[in-house]
Amino acid sequence: MESKFGNYYEDFVVGDTIHHALTKTIFESDNNLFSLLTMNHHPVHLNLDYAQQKQHGKILVVGTLVFSVVVGITVGDISGKAIANLEYESVKHLHPVHINDTLYARTTIIDKWETSKNDRGIVYVETIAKNQLNMDVLSFRRKVLISKKQ
Repeated sequence: MESKFGNYYEDFVVGDTIHHALTKTIFESDNNLFSLLTMNHHPVHLNLDYAQQKQHGKILVVGTLVFSVVVGITVGDISGKAIANLEYESVKHLHPVHINDTLYARTTIIDKWETSKNDRGIVYVETIAKNQLNMDVLSFRRKVLISKKQ
């Protein structure tokens, strides 16, 4: 029996919203490692004294870490059977994310269409992430090339 990881093109219904089961609390170690790996050494992400003197008064999680985690949260439901992620668009940081915030995500199927190849189609989705306070913190849209059932 095949494991249920991802959905085929036919499984997506325009207008449906998927509330992803995976969640992630962002720890200081996540933010520090990501900052080092991506060479983002801005003190607002790494220096508590500096961050406390700025607008939000505490460390801000790197925005691209938030984006990467939220994309990861969606993989099992959206792109698990993908051939390719074709495009990301309209990435919006709606509210700051801080150390120890927990991310949740939901994805709405905006549209889908078939391609010239019979074994695949494109699914167009919008994902919105929220924190533990139910505040939207991130949104983005993407187009995913997804296999059809054989």
